[in-house]
Amino acid sequence: MAKKAEALTSAYDELMAKAKEITILQTAESIIHWDMETKMPPKGIKLRSQQLALLSRIEHRMTTHPEIETLLSKTEKHPDYDTLSELQKRNVYLTRKQYDEQTKLPEELVVETAKQQAITIDVWKKAKAAKNFSTFKPELEKLLTLKKKAAKILMQVKATATPYDALIDIFESKMTAEKIARIFEELKKGLVSIITKCTNASKQPDTSFLKRNISLDVQQKISNELAKFMGYDVESPKAGGRIDETEHPFTTGYYDDVRITTHYYEDNLASSLFSVLHESGHAIYEQNLKPEWIYQPIGTGCSSGVHESQSRFVENIIGRSREFWVYFFPKLNELTGNAFSNLALDDFVRAINHVRPSKIRVEADEVTYCLHVIIRFEIERQLIAGEIRVADLPEVWNRKYNEYLGVDIKNDSEGVMQDIHWAAGAFGYFPTYALGNIYSGQILISLERDMPKWRHQIEEGNFNDIKKWLVQNVYQYGNLYDPAVLIKKTTGVEINVKPYLEYLNTKCSWIYGY
Repeated sequence: MAKKAEALTSAYDELMAKAKEITILQTAESIIHWDMETKMPPKGIKLRSQQLALLSRIEHRMTTHPEIETLLSKTEKHPDYDTLSELQKRNVYLTRKQYDEQTKLPEELVVETAKQQAITIDVWKKAKAAKNFSTFKPELEKLLTLKKKAAKILMQVKATATPYDALIDIFESKMTAEKIARIFEELKKGLVSIITKCTNASKQPDTSFLKRNISLDVQQKISNELAKFMGYDVESPKAGGRIDETEHPFTTGYYDDVRITTHYYEDNLASSLFSVLHESGHAIYEQNLKPEWIYQPIGTGCSSGVHESQSRFVENIIGRSREFWVYFFPKLNELTGNAFSNLALDDFVRAINHVRPSKIRVEADEVTYCLHVIIRFEIERQLIAGEIRVADLPEVWNRKYNEYLGVDIKNDSEGVMQDIHWAAGAFGYFPTYALGNIYSGQILISLERDMPKWRHQIEEGNFNDIKKWLVQNVYQYGNLYDPAVLIKKTTGVEINVKPYLEYLNTKCSWIYGY
Protein backbone atom coordinates (compact mmCIF):
# COMPACT_ATOMS: atom_id res chain seq x y z
CA MET A 1 0.00 0.00 0.00
CA ALA A 2 2.82 2.38 0.86
CA LYS A 3 4.44 1.83 -2.54
CA LYS A 4 1.13 2.48 -4.30
CA ALA A 5 0.68 5.71 -2.37
CA GLU A 6 4.24 6.72 -3.23
CA ALA A 7 3.56 6.05 -6.91
CA LEU A 8 0.48 8.28 -6.84
CA THR A 9 2.33 11.04 -5.00
CA SER A 10 5.27 10.78 -7.38
CA ALA A 11 3.08 11.01 -10.51
CA TYR A 12 1.13 13.96 -9.09
CA ASP A 13 4.29 15.80 -8.01
CA GLU A 14 5.87 15.31 -11.44
CA LEU A 15 2.69 16.62 -13.05
CA MET A 16 2.84 19.76 -10.90
CA ALA A 17 6.52 20.19 -11.76
CA LYS A 18 5.52 20.25 -15.44
CA ALA A 19 2.75 22.74 -14.63
CA LYS A 20 5.31 24.98 -12.91
CA GLU A 21 7.59 25.02 -15.97
CA ILE A 22 4.67 25.90 -18.24
CA THR A 23 3.55 28.68 -15.90
CA ILE A 24 7.04 30.20 -15.77
CA LEU A 25 7.18 30.26 -19.57
CA GLN A 26 3.73 31.86 -19.74
CA THR A 27 4.78 34.60 -17.33
CA ALA A 28 7.80 35.33 -19.55
CA GLU A 29 5.47 35.59 -22.55
CA SER A 30 3.25 38.02 -20.65
CA ILE A 31 6.19 40.34 -19.97
CA ILE A 32 7.15 40.28 -23.65
CA HIS A 33 3.56 41.25 -24.49
CA TRP A 34 3.78 44.02 -21.88
CA ASP A 35 6.98 45.31 -23.45
CA MET A 36 5.36 45.27 -26.90
CA GLU A 37 2.65 47.61 -25.61
CA THR A 38 4.85 49.89 -23.50
CA LYS A 39 8.55 50.07 -24.38
CA MET A 40 9.17 48.34 -27.73
CA PRO A 41 10.35 50.68 -30.51
CA PRO A 42 8.07 50.75 -33.58
CA LYS A 43 10.59 48.93 -35.75
CA GLY A 44 10.65 45.94 -33.40
CA ILE A 45 7.31 44.44 -34.43
CA LYS A 46 8.71 42.01 -37.06
CA LEU A 47 11.16 40.47 -34.60
CA ARG A 48 8.58 40.55 -31.80
CA SER A 49 6.02 38.61 -33.84
CA GLN A 50 8.63 35.91 -34.47
CA GLN A 51 9.62 35.83 -30.78
CA LEU A 52 6.01 35.34 -29.72
CA ALA A 53 5.44 32.72 -32.39
CA LEU A 54 8.46 30.73 -31.18
CA LEU A 55 7.42 31.01 -27.53
CA SER A 56 3.93 29.83 -28.48
CA ARG A 57 5.45 26.83 -30.27
CA ILE A 58 7.54 25.97 -27.20
CA GLU A 59 4.56 26.40 -24.87
CA HIS A 60 2.34 24.25 -27.09
CA ARG A 61 4.96 21.49 -27.17
CA MET A 62 5.31 21.64 -23.40
CA THR A 63 1.55 21.51 -22.75
CA THR A 64 1.03 18.64 -25.22
CA HIS A 65 4.10 16.56 -24.39
CA PRO A 66 3.24 12.84 -24.20
CA GLU A 67 4.79 12.67 -20.74
CA ILE A 68 1.92 14.83 -19.43
CA GLU A 69 -0.59 12.27 -20.71
CA THR A 70 1.44 9.52 -19.04
CA LEU A 71 1.47 11.35 -15.71
CA LEU A 72 -2.22 12.23 -15.97
CA SER A 73 -3.16 8.63 -16.66
CA LYS A 74 -0.99 7.35 -13.81
CA THR A 75 -2.70 9.80 -11.47
CA GLU A 76 -6.29 9.51 -12.69
CA LYS A 77 -6.28 5.70 -12.97
CA HIS A 78 -4.46 5.04 -9.73
CA PRO A 79 -6.59 2.94 -7.35
CA ASP A 80 -5.96 5.48 -4.57
CA TYR A 81 -6.94 8.51 -6.69
CA ASP A 82 -9.83 9.32 -4.33
CA THR A 83 -7.34 9.88 -1.52
CA LEU A 84 -6.18 13.06 -3.24
CA SER A 85 -7.46 16.30 -1.71
CA GLU A 86 -10.02 18.56 -3.37
CA LEU A 87 -7.19 20.92 -4.32
CA GLN A 88 -5.11 18.16 -5.91
CA LYS A 89 -8.09 16.81 -7.88
CA ARG A 90 -8.83 20.29 -9.20
CA ASN A 91 -5.21 20.62 -10.31
CA VAL A 92 -5.49 17.32 -12.14
CA TYR A 93 -8.80 18.36 -13.72
CA LEU A 94 -7.40 21.70 -14.96
CA THR A 95 -4.27 20.04 -16.31
CA ARG A 96 -6.35 17.44 -18.12
CA LYS A 97 -8.62 20.13 -19.57
CA GLN A 98 -5.65 22.08 -20.89
CA TYR A 99 -3.95 18.97 -22.27
CA ASP A 100 -7.03 17.65 -24.07
CA GLU A 101 -7.75 21.02 -25.64
CA GLN A 102 -4.19 21.85 -26.65
CA THR A 103 -3.44 18.43 -28.15
CA LYS A 104 -6.36 18.92 -30.54
CA LEU A 105 -4.95 22.22 -31.81
CA PRO A 106 -2.32 21.79 -34.55
CA GLU A 107 1.01 23.31 -33.58
CA GLU A 108 1.21 25.36 -36.76
CA LEU A 109 -2.22 26.88 -36.07
CA VAL A 110 -1.09 27.94 -32.60
CA VAL A 111 2.17 29.40 -33.92
CA GLU A 112 0.55 31.21 -36.85
CA THR A 113 -2.12 32.65 -34.55
CA ALA A 114 0.46 34.04 -32.12
CA LYS A 115 2.39 35.61 -34.98
CA GLN A 116 -0.74 37.06 -36.56
CA GLN A 117 -1.96 38.49 -33.24
CA ALA A 118 1.24 40.53 -32.87
CA ILE A 119 0.95 41.80 -36.45
CA THR A 120 -2.75 42.59 -36.14
CA ILE A 121 -2.26 44.57 -32.93
CA ASP A 122 0.51 46.61 -34.55
CA VAL A 123 -1.62 47.34 -37.63
CA TRP A 124 -4.61 48.17 -35.41
CA LYS A 125 -2.60 50.86 -33.58
CA LYS A 126 -1.60 52.49 -36.86
CA ALA A 127 -5.05 52.15 -38.43
CA LYS A 128 -6.71 53.60 -35.35
CA ALA A 129 -4.36 56.60 -35.37
CA ALA A 130 -5.04 57.10 -39.09
CA LYS A 131 -8.80 56.45 -38.72
CA ASN A 132 -8.50 53.96 -41.55
CA PHE A 133 -10.35 50.67 -41.11
CA SER A 134 -9.38 49.49 -44.60
CA THR A 135 -5.75 48.94 -43.55
CA PHE A 136 -6.85 46.99 -40.46
CA LYS A 137 -9.45 44.86 -42.24
CA PRO A 138 -7.18 42.34 -44.08
CA GLU A 139 -5.12 41.55 -40.97
CA LEU A 140 -8.24 41.14 -38.84
CA GLU A 141 -9.68 38.81 -41.48
CA LYS A 142 -6.57 36.64 -41.31
CA LEU A 143 -6.72 36.48 -37.53
CA LEU A 144 -10.46 35.76 -37.49
CA THR A 145 -9.96 32.86 -39.91
CA LEU A 146 -7.37 31.36 -37.57
CA LYS A 147 -9.55 31.86 -34.48
CA LYS A 148 -12.57 30.29 -36.19
CA LYS A 149 -10.48 27.24 -37.10
CA ALA A 150 -9.43 26.89 -33.47
CA ALA A 151 -13.01 27.44 -32.26
CA LYS A 152 -14.34 24.61 -34.43
CA ILE A 153 -11.68 22.26 -33.10
CA LEU A 154 -12.22 23.30 -29.47
CA MET A 155 -15.97 22.99 -29.89
CA GLN A 156 -15.51 19.24 -30.24
CA VAL A 157 -13.21 18.71 -27.26
CA LYS A 158 -15.12 21.12 -25.00
CA ALA A 159 -18.44 19.60 -26.13
CA THR A 160 -20.03 23.01 -26.69
CA ALA A 161 -23.07 23.70 -28.86
CA THR A 162 -21.32 26.28 -31.06
CA PRO A 163 -17.80 27.44 -31.93
CA TYR A 164 -18.51 30.74 -30.16
CA ASP A 165 -19.37 28.86 -26.96
CA ALA A 166 -15.94 27.24 -27.18
CA LEU A 167 -14.31 30.69 -27.29
CA ILE A 168 -16.44 31.96 -24.37
CA ASP A 169 -15.38 28.91 -22.33
CA ILE A 170 -11.74 30.02 -22.59
CA PHE A 171 -12.59 33.09 -20.53
CA GLU A 172 -15.68 31.99 -18.55
CA SER A 173 -15.76 28.26 -18.00
CA LYS A 174 -19.12 26.51 -18.55
CA MET A 175 -20.82 29.72 -19.72
CA THR A 176 -22.71 29.73 -23.04
CA ALA A 177 -23.85 32.40 -25.49
CA GLU A 178 -27.47 31.31 -25.05
CA LYS A 179 -27.31 31.81 -21.28
CA ILE A 180 -25.49 35.12 -21.68
CA ALA A 181 -28.15 36.33 -24.14
CA ARG A 182 -30.91 35.60 -21.59
CA ILE A 183 -29.00 37.35 -18.81
CA PHE A 184 -28.21 40.33 -21.04
CA GLU A 185 -31.83 40.71 -22.11
CA GLU A 186 -32.90 41.18 -18.48
CA LEU A 187 -29.91 43.45 -17.87
CA LYS A 188 -30.67 45.58 -20.92
CA LYS A 189 -34.29 46.14 -19.88
CA GLY A 190 -33.23 47.26 -16.42
CA LEU A 191 -30.50 49.55 -17.74
CA VAL A 192 -32.77 51.22 -20.31
CA SER A 193 -35.27 51.96 -17.55
CA ILE A 194 -32.59 53.63 -15.39
CA ILE A 195 -31.11 55.52 -18.36
CA THR A 196 -34.55 56.87 -19.25
CA LYS A 197 -35.12 58.12 -15.71
CA CYS A 198 -31.70 59.77 -15.65
CA THR A 199 -31.97 61.49 -19.02
CA ASN A 200 -35.50 62.71 -18.28
CA ALA A 201 -34.61 64.08 -14.84
CA SER A 202 -34.73 67.86 -14.45
CA LYS A 203 -31.67 67.74 -12.20
CA GLN A 204 -28.61 67.16 -14.43
CA PRO A 205 -25.01 67.19 -13.09
CA ASP A 206 -22.58 69.79 -14.37
CA THR A 207 -19.61 67.89 -15.81
CA SER A 208 -17.77 70.76 -17.52
CA PHE A 209 -15.09 71.00 -14.83
CA LEU A 210 -13.95 67.44 -15.55
CA LYS A 211 -12.30 68.85 -18.69
CA ARG A 212 -9.95 71.10 -16.72
CA ASN A 213 -6.35 70.62 -17.76
CA ILE A 214 -4.26 68.57 -15.35
CA SER A 215 -0.64 68.02 -16.36
CA LEU A 216 0.50 64.48 -17.04
CA ASP A 217 3.11 64.49 -14.28
CA VAL A 218 0.41 65.45 -11.76
CA GLN A 219 -1.86 62.69 -13.08
CA GLN A 220 0.97 60.22 -12.58
CA LYS A 221 1.24 61.30 -8.94
CA ILE A 222 -2.52 60.86 -8.55
CA SER A 223 -2.19 57.35 -10.03
CA ASN A 224 0.45 56.48 -7.45
CA GLU A 225 -1.77 57.77 -4.63
CA LEU A 226 -4.67 55.67 -5.86
CA ALA A 227 -2.41 52.62 -6.00
CA LYS A 228 -1.24 53.34 -2.45
CA PHE A 229 -4.86 53.49 -1.24
CA MET A 230 -5.47 50.06 -2.80
CA GLY A 231 -2.34 48.54 -1.30
CA TYR A 232 -0.89 48.07 -4.77
CA ASP A 233 2.80 48.87 -4.23
CA VAL A 234 4.49 50.62 -7.15
CA GLU A 235 7.03 52.76 -5.26
CA SER A 236 8.84 50.91 -2.46
CA PRO A 237 12.08 48.90 -2.87
CA LYS A 238 9.90 45.77 -2.51
CA ALA A 239 7.25 46.87 -5.02
CA GLY A 240 5.53 44.13 -7.01
CA GLY A 241 3.81 46.48 -9.42
CA ARG A 242 4.27 49.42 -11.77
CA ILE A 243 2.11 51.82 -13.79
CA ASP A 244 2.96 52.62 -17.41
CA GLU A 245 1.19 54.34 -20.30
CA THR A 246 -0.32 52.51 -23.29
CA GLU A 247 -2.92 53.02 -26.01
CA HIS A 248 -5.32 50.68 -24.20
CA PRO A 249 -5.11 50.09 -20.40
CA PHE A 250 -4.48 46.52 -19.26
CA THR A 251 -3.07 44.39 -16.43
CA THR A 252 -0.57 41.58 -16.81
CA GLY A 253 1.66 39.58 -14.50
CA TYR A 254 1.68 36.93 -11.83
CA TYR A 255 1.88 37.07 -8.02
CA ASP A 256 4.96 39.21 -7.24
CA ASP A 257 5.21 40.96 -10.62
CA VAL A 258 1.84 42.37 -11.69
CA ARG A 259 1.90 45.47 -13.92
CA ILE A 260 -0.86 47.84 -14.95
CA THR A 261 -1.12 50.52 -17.62
CA THR A 262 -3.27 53.57 -18.21
CA HIS A 263 -3.66 56.37 -20.75
CA TYR A 264 -3.31 60.03 -19.76
CA TYR A 265 -5.17 62.96 -21.33
CA GLU A 266 -4.48 66.46 -20.03
CA ASP A 267 -8.12 67.51 -20.45
CA ASN A 268 -9.65 64.28 -19.11
CA LEU A 269 -8.41 63.40 -15.64
CA ALA A 270 -11.28 60.96 -15.08
CA SER A 271 -9.96 58.69 -17.83
CA SER A 272 -6.71 57.81 -16.08
CA LEU A 273 -8.24 58.05 -12.63
CA PHE A 274 -10.81 55.33 -13.20
CA SER A 275 -8.63 53.18 -15.44
CA VAL A 276 -6.01 53.06 -12.67
CA LEU A 277 -8.66 52.07 -10.13
CA HIS A 278 -9.97 49.44 -12.56
CA GLU A 279 -6.59 47.93 -13.37
CA SER A 280 -5.52 48.07 -9.71
CA GLY A 281 -8.58 45.96 -8.92
CA HIS A 282 -7.23 43.33 -11.30
CA ALA A 283 -3.73 43.64 -9.86
CA ILE A 284 -4.59 43.22 -6.18
CA TYR A 285 -6.64 40.13 -7.05
CA GLU A 286 -3.59 38.59 -8.74
CA GLN A 287 -1.23 39.60 -5.95
CA ASN A 288 -3.43 38.26 -3.15
CA LEU A 289 -3.98 34.74 -4.42
CA LYS A 290 -2.80 32.07 -2.00
CA PRO A 291 1.02 32.15 -2.09
CA GLU A 292 1.22 28.40 -1.42
CA TRP A 293 -0.67 27.81 -4.70
CA ILE A 294 1.89 29.59 -6.89
CA TYR A 295 2.76 27.66 -10.09
CA GLN A 296 -0.23 25.32 -9.61
CA PRO A 297 -3.23 25.43 -12.00
CA ILE A 298 -5.46 26.49 -9.09
CA GLY A 299 -3.13 29.42 -8.37
CA THR A 300 -4.75 31.75 -10.91
CA GLY A 301 -7.82 33.96 -11.03
CA CYS A 302 -11.09 32.05 -11.34
CA SER A 303 -12.22 33.48 -14.68
CA SER A 304 -12.26 36.68 -16.70
CA GLY A 305 -15.75 37.46 -15.41
CA VAL A 306 -14.70 37.08 -11.78
CA HIS A 307 -11.58 39.13 -12.54
CA GLU A 308 -13.77 41.86 -14.03
CA SER A 309 -16.01 41.74 -10.97
CA GLN A 310 -13.00 42.71 -8.88
CA SER A 311 -11.81 45.50 -11.18
CA ARG A 312 -15.31 46.92 -11.63
CA PHE A 313 -15.97 46.63 -7.88
CA VAL A 314 -12.90 48.74 -7.14
CA GLU A 315 -13.43 51.18 -10.01
CA ASN A 316 -17.14 51.84 -9.47
CA ILE A 317 -18.57 50.54 -6.21
CA ILE A 318 -15.55 51.88 -4.31
CA GLY A 319 -14.05 54.50 -6.64
CA ARG A 320 -17.27 56.28 -7.63
CA SER A 321 -18.78 56.17 -4.15
CA ARG A 322 -19.35 59.38 -2.21
CA GLU A 323 -17.51 57.82 0.72
CA PHE A 324 -14.31 57.36 -1.26
CA TRP A 325 -14.33 61.00 -2.32
CA VAL A 326 -14.93 62.20 1.24
CA TYR A 327 -11.47 60.74 1.80
CA PHE A 328 -9.74 61.37 -1.53
CA PHE A 329 -11.16 64.73 -2.70
CA PRO A 330 -8.89 66.77 -0.38
CA LYS A 331 -5.90 64.75 -1.66
CA LEU A 332 -6.96 65.39 -5.24
CA ASN A 333 -7.06 69.12 -4.61
CA GLU A 334 -3.70 69.05 -2.89
CA LEU A 335 -2.08 67.17 -5.78
CA THR A 336 -3.67 69.34 -8.49
CA GLY A 337 -2.88 72.67 -6.84
CA ASN A 338 -6.53 73.15 -5.82
CA ALA A 339 -7.83 72.71 -9.37
CA PHE A 340 -11.21 71.66 -7.98
CA SER A 341 -11.26 73.63 -4.72
CA ASN A 342 -14.19 75.80 -5.88
CA LEU A 343 -16.40 72.72 -6.16
CA ALA A 344 -18.63 71.19 -3.53
CA LEU A 345 -17.87 67.52 -2.86
CA ASP A 346 -21.35 66.39 -3.89
CA ASP A 347 -21.12 68.28 -7.19
CA PHE A 348 -17.90 66.43 -7.98
CA VAL A 349 -19.39 63.06 -7.03
CA ARG A 350 -22.47 63.68 -9.15
CA ALA A 351 -20.29 64.65 -12.11
CA ILE A 352 -18.18 61.48 -12.04
CA ASN A 353 -21.39 59.45 -11.82
CA HIS A 354 -23.30 61.23 -14.58
CA VAL A 355 -25.25 59.05 -17.00
CA ARG A 356 -24.90 60.01 -20.63
CA PRO A 357 -24.85 57.68 -23.66
CA SER A 358 -21.47 57.95 -25.36
CA LYS A 359 -19.33 56.38 -28.06
CA ILE A 360 -16.31 54.99 -26.17
CA ARG A 361 -16.67 51.95 -23.90
CA VAL A 362 -13.72 52.68 -21.60
CA GLU A 363 -15.00 56.22 -21.05
CA ALA A 364 -18.63 55.14 -20.56
CA ASP A 365 -20.55 55.86 -17.38
CA GLU A 366 -21.44 53.03 -15.05
CA VAL A 367 -25.04 52.67 -16.28
CA THR A 368 -24.57 52.76 -20.06
CA TYR A 369 -21.34 50.72 -19.94
CA CYS A 370 -22.99 47.33 -20.24
CA LEU A 371 -24.84 48.39 -23.38
CA HIS A 372 -21.43 48.82 -25.01
CA VAL A 373 -20.61 45.26 -23.99
CA ILE A 374 -23.94 43.85 -25.18
CA ILE A 375 -23.34 45.38 -28.61
CA ARG A 376 -19.94 43.69 -28.85
CA PHE A 377 -21.34 40.35 -27.67
CA GLU A 378 -24.06 40.41 -30.30
CA ILE A 379 -21.62 41.37 -33.06
CA GLU A 380 -18.93 38.81 -32.32
CA ARG A 381 -21.53 36.07 -31.87
CA GLN A 382 -22.69 36.77 -35.44
CA LEU A 383 -19.11 37.15 -36.65
CA ILE A 384 -17.99 33.73 -35.39
CA ALA A 385 -21.19 32.16 -36.74
CA GLY A 386 -20.40 33.59 -40.18
CA GLU A 387 -23.58 35.67 -40.29
CA ILE A 388 -21.58 38.86 -40.84
CA ARG A 389 -18.14 39.49 -42.35
CA VAL A 390 -15.26 41.65 -41.17
CA ALA A 391 -16.12 44.06 -43.99
CA ASP A 392 -19.59 44.48 -42.44
CA LEU A 393 -18.29 45.45 -39.00
CA PRO A 394 -18.30 49.28 -39.33
CA GLU A 395 -21.85 49.39 -40.67
CA VAL A 396 -23.21 46.89 -38.11
CA TRP A 397 -21.34 48.62 -35.29
CA ASN A 398 -22.56 52.11 -36.21
CA ARG A 399 -26.16 50.94 -36.60
CA LYS A 400 -26.22 49.24 -33.21
CA TYR A 401 -24.64 52.26 -31.50
CA ASN A 402 -27.36 54.46 -32.93
CA GLU A 403 -30.08 51.98 -31.95
CA TYR A 404 -28.85 51.13 -28.43
CA LEU A 405 -27.16 54.36 -27.33
CA GLY A 406 -28.55 56.98 -29.70
CA VAL A 407 -25.11 58.18 -30.80
CA ASP A 408 -23.72 58.67 -34.30
CA ILE A 409 -20.24 57.29 -34.99
CA LYS A 410 -18.22 59.70 -37.12
CA ASN A 411 -15.19 57.50 -37.83
CA ASP A 412 -14.08 53.91 -37.21
CA SER A 413 -11.46 54.90 -34.62
CA GLU A 414 -14.24 56.01 -32.28
CA GLY A 415 -16.26 53.07 -33.55
CA VAL A 416 -15.26 49.53 -34.37
CA MET A 417 -11.51 50.12 -33.88
CA GLN A 418 -11.73 51.62 -30.38
CA ASP A 419 -10.84 48.35 -28.57
CA ILE A 420 -7.74 46.17 -28.80
CA HIS A 421 -9.55 42.90 -28.03
CA TRP A 422 -10.41 41.72 -31.56
CA ALA A 423 -6.98 42.75 -32.80
CA ALA A 424 -5.56 40.52 -30.04
CA GLY A 425 -7.86 37.66 -31.04
CA ALA A 426 -9.78 37.78 -27.73
CA PHE A 427 -13.14 36.80 -29.22
CA GLY A 428 -15.42 35.69 -26.38
CA TYR A 429 -13.88 38.02 -23.80
CA PHE A 430 -16.23 40.99 -24.07
CA PRO A 431 -19.25 39.37 -22.34
CA THR A 432 -17.16 38.92 -19.19
CA TYR A 433 -17.14 42.69 -18.59
CA ALA A 434 -20.90 42.77 -18.09
CA LEU A 435 -20.90 39.46 -16.22
CA GLY A 436 -18.28 41.00 -13.92
CA ASN A 437 -20.57 43.96 -13.24
CA ILE A 438 -23.40 41.58 -12.37
CA TYR A 439 -21.15 39.56 -10.07
CA SER A 440 -19.96 42.78 -8.38
CA GLY A 441 -23.56 43.66 -7.49
CA GLN A 442 -24.01 40.28 -5.83
CA ILE A 443 -20.68 40.59 -4.02
CA LEU A 444 -21.75 44.01 -2.71
CA ILE A 445 -24.82 42.46 -1.06
CA SER A 446 -22.60 39.93 0.71
CA LEU A 447 -20.11 42.59 1.79
CA GLU A 448 -22.87 44.74 3.26
CA ARG A 449 -24.20 41.73 5.17
CA ASP A 450 -20.79 40.93 6.67
CA MET A 451 -19.42 44.50 6.99
CA PRO A 452 -22.34 46.91 7.43
CA LYS A 453 -19.94 49.78 8.23
CA TRP A 454 -17.71 49.36 5.18
CA ARG A 455 -18.69 52.75 3.77
CA HIS A 456 -17.55 54.50 6.95
CA GLN A 457 -14.20 52.71 6.67
CA ILE A 458 -13.76 54.04 3.12
CA GLU A 459 -14.45 57.58 4.38
CA GLU A 460 -11.58 57.06 6.83
CA GLY A 461 -9.28 55.97 4.00
CA ASN A 462 -9.33 52.35 5.13
CA PHE A 463 -9.58 49.92 2.21
CA ASN A 464 -7.53 47.25 3.95
CA ASP A 465 -10.41 45.61 5.85
CA ILE A 466 -12.51 45.43 2.68
CA LYS A 467 -9.57 43.88 0.87
CA LYS A 468 -9.24 41.31 3.64
CA TRP A 469 -12.90 40.44 3.13
CA LEU A 470 -12.32 40.07 -0.62
CA VAL A 471 -9.30 37.85 0.07
CA GLN A 472 -11.38 35.65 2.34
CA ASN A 473 -14.42 35.46 0.07
CA VAL A 474 -13.01 35.67 -3.46
CA TYR A 475 -9.23 35.86 -3.86
CA GLN A 476 -8.26 32.90 -1.69
CA TYR A 477 -10.21 30.44 -3.82
CA GLY A 478 -8.16 31.14 -6.94
CA ASN A 479 -9.23 28.69 -9.65
CA LEU A 480 -10.48 26.06 -7.22
CA TYR A 481 -14.03 26.41 -8.56
CA ASP A 482 -15.73 27.24 -11.85
CA PRO A 483 -17.07 30.83 -11.81
CA ALA A 484 -20.73 29.95 -11.31
CA VAL A 485 -19.80 27.80 -8.30
CA LEU A 486 -17.57 30.50 -6.79
CA ILE A 487 -20.22 33.20 -7.17
CA LYS A 488 -22.80 31.00 -5.46
CA LYS A 489 -20.31 30.16 -2.69
CA THR A 490 -19.52 33.85 -2.15
CA THR A 491 -23.04 35.28 -2.49
CA GLY A 492 -25.31 32.33 -1.71
CA VAL A 493 -27.24 32.57 -4.98
CA GLU A 494 -26.88 31.80 -8.69
CA ILE A 495 -25.99 34.62 -11.08
CA ASN A 496 -28.60 37.31 -10.51
CA VAL A 497 -28.96 40.64 -12.33
CA LYS A 498 -31.23 42.30 -9.74
CA PRO A 499 -28.63 43.30 -7.09
CA TYR A 500 -26.56 45.17 -9.69
CA LEU A 501 -29.59 46.97 -11.11
CA GLU A 502 -30.77 47.88 -7.59
CA TYR A 503 -27.31 49.25 -6.74
CA LEU A 504 -27.35 51.43 -9.89
CA ASN A 505 -30.90 52.62 -9.33
CA THR A 506 -30.20 53.60 -5.71
CA LYS A 507 -27.12 55.58 -6.70
CA CYS A 508 -28.79 57.27 -9.68
CA SER A 509 -31.88 58.22 -7.69
CA TRP A 510 -29.57 60.22 -5.38
CA ILE A 511 -27.67 61.82 -8.27
CA TYR A 512 -30.70 62.71 -10.38
CA GLY A 513 -33.33 63.13 -7.67
CA TYR A 514 -35.93 60.87 -9.21
